[in-house]
Amino acid sequence: MNRLFCVVPLTFCTTLIAAAQTSATTPKSYDCYRATSPVHIDGKLDDPVWKAAPWTTDFVDIKGSTKPLPRFRTRAKILWDDQYLYIAAELEEPDVKATLTQHDSVIFHDNDFEVFLKPIPGTQGYFEFEINALNTSWDLYLNKPYDKGGEADNSWNIPGLKTAVGIEGTLNNSTDKDRSWTVEIAFPWKAYTSRQPVVSPKPGSVMRINFSRVEWKPGNPKEDNWVWSPQGVINMHVPGKWGYLRFKGAP
Repeated sequence: MNRLFCVVPLTFCTTLIAAAQTSATTPKSYDCYRATSPVHIDGKLDDPVWKAAPWTTDFVDIKGSTKPLPRFRTRAKILWDDQYLYIAAELEEPDVKATLTQHDSVIFHDNDFEVFLKPIPGTQGYFEFEINALNTSWDLYLNKPYDKGGEADNSWNIPGLKTAVGIEGTLNNSTDKDRSWTVEIAFPWKAYTSRQPVVSPKPGSVMRINFSRVEWKPGNPKEDNWVWSPQGVINMHVPGKWGYLRFKGAP
């Protein structure tokens, strides 16, 4: 009897742990509203149209909420229209830094903000975009994830891309304390058609998306990886773990 009593709590605890781990990595969902007016890409996030877009939940560790909370807050907003997918992000940062100035550099060697988008969920291919506080970007296409033999295509560029960065503080000056840096992006739908037959969405369309932030801690050779929808592993290239982007009409 005592032996049975010991087994039941153990099984119950194991079930709870498994449920918590599953919950910690369940893909999130975001309702993306149609923009009612053009978005001015200047990095300031003060266009009235952004008020209709909710913030995502705060980013968590890439492995999920069972890990410690990120040191700094990160969140994003998304809108769309027939021409663009609009993304805004706010990254709390007491010391805004960036060094890379060459397009298609490995941007995550700096602190950065990253977008992963799979416009056609039923295919293996997807797109990746990274940007730093100097407004330097890296855009690439992957025909499938790396662990399935995928290869990065750096020749893919985004014609008509609009990006801007705003800084509340001073860039590359560690003698003062900064507040944050913000990113504004407009991805043209037509830019994806050179790799996939992507069309602009309509209310009811669904795509897969995730956001990542790489943050380097001074004196630490390993970076922090903070994401919107947790991956469960330190690997952004698992599209099945990305969140769901659900397109809506005007709010």
